[in-house]
Formats: sequence, structure tokens, C-alpha cells
Amino acid sequence: MEIRQITADERTGTMFPLQTYAFMPSPWTDAERETYARRMKYYRTATSLIAEEDGRTLAGVAAFPMRQNVRGVVHDMAGVASVSTHPSARRRGFVRELMTRLIWQMREQGCAVSALYPFRPSFYGRLGYVGVPRVRTATFAPEGLSHLLRTDLPGDVERVHITEGFDDYNALTLRLLEERHGFSVYDETRTAEFRESPSRWVAIARVDGEVVGAVTYRIDEYGGDLVAGDLLTTGAMGRALLLQFFARHVDQVARVRLTIGTDEVPELWGTDFAVVTEGRVEHPRMGGPMVRLLSIDALNGLRSGAELGVTVEVVDDELLAGRYRLTGEAGSLAVEETKDEPQATLNCHGISALAYGVLDPVEVMTRGFGRVEAPAVEALSALFPKKMPYLFADF
Repeated sequence: MEIRQITADERTGTMFPLQTYAFMPSPWTDAERETYARRMKYYRTATSLIAEEDGRTLAGVAAFPMRQNVRGVVHDMAGVASVSTHPSARRRGFVRELMTRLIWQMREQGCAVSALYPFRPSFYGRLGYVGVPRVRTATFAPEGLSHLLRTDLPGDVERVHITEGFDDYNALTLRLLEERHGFSVYDETRTAEFRESPSRWVAIARVDGEVVGAVTYRIDEYGGDLVAGDLLTTGAMGRALLLQFFARHVDQVARVRLTIGTDEVPELWGTDFAVVTEGRVEHPRMGGPMVRLLSIDALNGLRSGAELGVTVEVVDDELLAGRYRLTGEAGSLAVEETKDEPQATLNCHGISALAYGVLDPVEVMTRGFGRVEAPAVEALSALFPKKMPYLFADF
């Protein structure tokens, strides 16, 4: 087996057959192949690796350069995607070898964190990835928001095609990248494709000319569903304006289906408001996202909940292994190497789960991700208070 990095132009002849067979209806058509080839101009900054044997491409993986907010610090992130294997080559270790090579290479290219959507979480768990929450969907009839139609809100909502409203929508995502834990965005090369993505509307909420919310959507048919993307807002006013906009579709659509983060509570959007809020995870199609640290330096500067310190040892991971003193200073975390005896021993899953706020120290132990001495439980809980990330970018 030979592993090599390929260009975007080479992906059509190597990775396209693997990806299409793995993730799309098949056999594929010449038109689908041509469409894929045209899209490759948006993949020029992706790192794509393939495994070949006797000149045949048997497996491929890729990482898109992205940025992600982790507890207030925006890091370069490797967004792993395009993981696929020829049926005859499955369970032979090709993807594991490719992923190991990819993780190291993305670390060398400056990425401090990584995220992906797994086909099987346990596989990526063996590579150090740990689960974070999947976005929820809220499904409701628009008449449930009728009270908003009687409310005079200080703002307005403009409905435009995504090609026309893309700049405002994209600018909002860049603002939320700086403000929201877990939020991530692609680089400019990959982002450019979404301007030309399949036809969608975007509703943009403004107050005094400032964009305070946006959501993409489509309407499948008269009397059918309004299917929306992520409800992106800077606060309560942006949410209210967009929900009021949906309420105005009462005589057009039967249901609104909306993507929300775990911090949203739709049942409180109105009195007698009937809503189904669902967080569905199943495999392989709807796996919850997974993340990991690629560098221990990713902890430096994270917003911390305490002015204290603790020594931890990270084991079983070549990228992170070592002993470190973690100290909260003026509301942020500082990390330095030390030879002191550790008060906690964590693997990559454990330290990544604490950094992303999805597990507390006791849960880290019960999940088998490390051992924490009693005094260190309180210290780590204070340094890494639980805080659910909202992984916006879908890749």
C-alpha cells in the first residue's frame, strides 16, 4: 500500500468513485461525475490523502481548513470529511492509517483542533475523538406563533435568495465564530461554494440596519413544510424577528422544521405552543459530531472559571502526551509543561471532553477516559465548567 497526497483536480479520478459509492445512490452518471469535477475548484485548499495498491485507489480521506471557537478562543481546525473505502478493501486498516497520517499532517499545518461526523463513533474513538452534541430540530405549526403577529418588534426581516443575501449571512457566521463556543466556519475557498449552493431563501433580521439573525430555508410545497437551516441569531431580538417571520406563513405551510442548538428551548417560545424537539442520533447516517485536540497549546487562553491550578498527565496519545500544569489566571487558562506528580491522568478523550465542556471530571472517569484524584475533581470542574458547544458547520 502507498499513501500519497493528491490535488483537487485528482480527486475526480481517485476519490469520486469511492465517495459516490459510499454516500450516494449508485451507479453514478456521467453528469454527476462532471458536476463533481466542477466543484473541485472549491476544494483546492483541502488536504486529500489516498491509499493505493497496484495503482488502484482503495481508500481516501480529507481535511478542510476551518476555524472553530473553543471557549472563546478561535483555533485553526481540521474538518475531516470524504472518508471512504472500496468495499473489497474495508476492514484492512487503510482508513486508520490514512487518518493517523492526516491528523499528524494537519497538526503540522497549524491546526490545534479537529472535528468530524463519524460513520461509526467507536472507530474514531480509537483515534482520540470524543462526542459533542448534535444539533436539534424543532417542528411546529406556524399558528403556534400567532402571538408574535400582534407584537410590534423594533426591526424587520428581509427575504432574499441566498446568492443575494450571502454576504450578510456569511458576515453573521463570522461574527458568531468570535462569540459562540463550538461554532466553526470554512475558509474562504470552501465557503465560496455555498453562495452557489442549491436554491434556497435566506431570511435576514435587522435592527437599526444591524444584522441580528439569519436562517436559510426552502418550502417543499403549498400546504407542506417550510424546511429551515440553523437558526442563527445574536440574541433574543433576532430570534423573535425570525419566528415572527415564520408565523406569517400560517396560511401557506403546515409545519416549520428548524435546526437549533442545545441551548434553545422551543417550548418556551409561546403559550400553548405545540412543538416536537428532537435530537436524533443513529448510524451511519446521523451520527453526532466528534472532536479532539491536536495540540495541548489549544488550551492556552481558554476562558476559565477559577483562579487555581492542577497538574495533569495526558497519556496514550502521541500528539498530546506529557505532564502539564493548568492554571486559571485572570479568567483564562495557562498551560506549561511540568515534572510535578500529576493529580489527574487523562487520555485524549478526557482532556478533549473537558476542553469542549461536554463532560465533567466525574463523567470523564465513568466513561473510562482517565483517573482523577478527589482534590483534582473540584479543580478541574472549576477550570473547565460544563458548556455545551454548538458545532454549526456541516461538513
